[in-house]
Amino acid sequence: MIVDPAKRLWLFWPVILDNHWESALMKYQVSEDYQRSGAPRWNQEKALPLKPGPEFAATLERDLDAAWEPARKAATPELQSRLKDYLARLHTNATDKLKVRLGWMPRVHPFIDGNRMIVTLYSDGFDFSLMAITDDWGKTWTCSAPIVGAGNVQPSIAKRRDGTLVAFFRDNGPPPKRTIVCESKDRGMTWSAPRDIEVPNPGSGLEVCVLKSGKWLLVYNDTERRRNSLAVSVSQDEGRSWTLNRHIEQDADGADAGSYSYPSIIQVRDGTIHVTYSYSPNKENGKGQGESIKHVQFQEAWLMHGK
Repeated sequence: MIVDPAKRLWLFWPVILDNHWESALMKYQVSEDYQRSGAPRWNQEKALPLKPGPEFAATLERDLDAAWEPARKAATPELQSRLKDYLARLHTNATDKLKVRLGWMPRVHPFIDGNRMIVTLYSDGFDFSLMAITDDWGKTWTCSAPIVGAGNVQPSIAKRRDGTLVAFFRDNGPPPKRTIVCESKDRGMTWSAPRDIEVPNPGSGLEVCVLKSGKWLLVYNDTERRRNSLAVSVSQDEGRSWTLNRHIEQDADGADAGSYSYPSIIQVRDGTIHVTYSYSPNKENGKGQGESIKHVQFQEAWLMHGK
């Protein structure tokens, strides 16, 4: 969800048509009457039409094999054969209009840049990402060029003072398990090649937030294998480097570890920072307290002066 400059509330979600993520159909609703008791009154509900053009297959043809080449070289002969078949299937699917139009899903907040809204999307079928973009608040939509890498999914966007957009991705690809990053100089239409940074990622969701102070926050699992630790890191140079400041959750890596994942982060008008995430304590040993959504809130000073 996001509130636009005209104070309208937008809700985006995928409809799964045949019990497979690859069949996802993007939809959205808009409400002008949501600050009320009970559910919002929705003014409209629409499908979000995604029609990637010929640049989709062309970009995949140019970038896909190169992105997976380090993993291919490191793989056993058996895995090399499986990877060859997997990449061949993606090349074929990229020429199928139905397969490139379906299967795209959101994970984090959309991003608003002036009169442009960017809905960050990813595909389990292709295992990379693209952006749905509107400059007229949903009357028309266009697609960015696909951001083709080795498992860069669930992008979250922040904007630098010079106008550069920076996208941070979950790493669904081969080791090393790191947060993936790329940049756009044209407000999200085209993106640089995805690359690893030093921030670990075990193949789990993350989100970035730009604070009123200009600092950037990243909430994520700071491990390479499991989701037993949920951290908030701070960047004071617009995402170029990160310092770990605080853990929201942190269990020892063992049988009693919980799972804390899919974080969402915002800063509200009074400066308070809010984070929600999936909360599954003691998940590994089957003696947990069930699964729920946990909400925490804190101030910037707690991050900067804490241990």
